Amino acid sequence: MENQLSEILDNLLGMLLLEGSYEIEEKDENFTVSIETKDAGRLIGARGESLDGLQTLVNQMVFRKMGEVPSQKRVVIDVEGWRKQKEEELASSAKSWGTQVLEDKKELELEPMSPWQRRIVHMVIAEMPGLSSESAGEGRDRHIVIKLETRNPKSETEEQNAEASGA
Repeated sequence: MENQLSEILDNLLGMLLLEGSYEIEEKDENFTVSIETKDAGRLIGARGESLDGLQTLVNQMVFRKMGEVPSQKRVVIDVEGWRKQKEEELASSAKSWGTQVLEDKKELELEPMSPWQRRIVHMVIAEMPGLSSESAGEGRDRHIVIKLETRNPKSETEEQNAEASGA
């Protein structure tokens, strides 16, 4: 698959008249493509929208060329380390948002994000005791709501009964 991916990237970057280089790394869960170019802004676009589009296009072309179903490894594209930096920033922000919800005891509704960005926030919040997160909205307005975790009243009663009986 790496050869087919290289061919697709060569053609696409050539059509876009972009000079630069790329490196493909196969991981357990995906193929990571790191692109280095002086025209990074053109590939990334506003809030990463062009990069998301490029990644979707490359994945569709790979699946079509390979003739396999989308259950095979996906291709994740990063340009000049932008995606990696954004992931780190989102993880840090998610921790701050979670702490804010815990302190204020009020849910927090975030701005709309792309699916991969929401995934990162959900993963960070899931690791924070006492919090939960859910996606709300549709399409481009899809966003995350961070809430205090609501405990199941039945479970709470069962816990109290267990404690009372010395279990």
